[in-house]
Amino acid sequence: MGGTERPDWAGRLDKTWRALGTHACALVVSTPTNLYYLCGFDGSQGYLVLTPTDRWLLIDGRYRLAAEAALADDGLGPVSLVGVDGGFDKALAALVGRLPAGAIAFEAERVTVAAQIEWQRRIPERTFHPTLGLVERLRLIKDEVELAVMRRGCRRLSDVARHLGEWVAAGRTEREVGADIQYALLRAGFSQPAFPPIVASGPNSALPHARPTDRQIRKGELVVLDFGGVLDGYCGDLTRMAAVGQVQANALGLVNAVRAAQDAALAAVRAGALSSDVDEAARQVLTDHALGDAFLHATGHGLGLDLHEAPRIGRASEETPGRAVRLETGMVITVEPGAYVAGLGGARWEDDVVVTAEGCEVLTDAPRDLITV
Repeated sequence: MGGTERPDWAGRLDKTWRALGTHACALVVSTPTNLYYLCGFDGSQGYLVLTPTDRWLLIDGRYRLAAEAALADDGLGPVSLVGVDGGFDKALAALVGRLPAGAIAFEAERVTVAAQIEWQRRIPERTFHPTLGLVERLRLIKDEVELAVMRRGCRRLSDVARHLGEWVAAGRTEREVGADIQYALLRAGFSQPAFPPIVASGPNSALPHARPTDRQIRKGELVVLDFGGVLDGYCGDLTRMAAVGQVQANALGLVNAVRAAQDAALAAVRAGALSSDVDEAARQVLTDHALGDAFLHATGHGLGLDLHEAPRIGRASEETPGRAVRLETGMVITVEPGAYVAGLGGARWEDDVVVTAEGCEVLTDAPRDLITV
């Protein structure tokens, strides 16, 4: 973490074990973002093995020296380092062999069928118990350390957004503008973009996830600018709209309708509200503007160590029972309604907010006005 305050890694580890709630003798955590959340390990591969009394972090030679230094400097949670020599599966089998009888729990979303078969081959006397979203559920509510990081990240992201009008211009290509955004993110202190920036002009703006091309931006066009950055492991996500010169009245109407939809959705966010209620608030505004069928995605998603986390801010439907969740204080979500009309263009406004008891705190404070260049 770049801040001075350390996460409560010991508390997170204890909560995870308590949340397991089974008779397993150990839990193997291998998802990189979950490893970072639970103990601060920021490598591409590692196994965290939890038991009622021990916390072992299995790492190979790529990370051993850095992990030892971080542990000595309180930059790593209360774990015991175990060096891996000869492969992670071999090291895991040796460690599990010393544990009392019982099943081994693991993250079903991360461990492949092939990996589980290999574990079973090496440890035939054990049974393996899949878990779903165990750590991710704990990550739903951000603590004050996480919120401090995300506030810093969203302020920096907003500072980048304040320069968008300097980069968008007729004659420049989408790819050139995207490169400007990526460079600005790195200069702002982000370790990397959260995703390749979306710069979509004219007819491309009607494609929700358009990729920048060598198409030159033209006068009279809308431009969707969607980008994010990663700061101390946490993602920020922001979308703003630009107009190059004078745009058609119906294109301006599209922009204004989406802005109104975002206003309605933001007003609906509060602890206790259903995620589907937030989506419905935005969707109703667009429906009233005859743009209901042009809203092609959910209103938002959770945000944190992953760009897309729970909860999903989408429609509740009979086809997806249980997907609507009740928002809680400390959840961080995006609010990003959009409308996309072939032959006219598209518009999307996106901000990141933290849910509060009274409503929400908007973390991205960049101006929300249409950028006219």
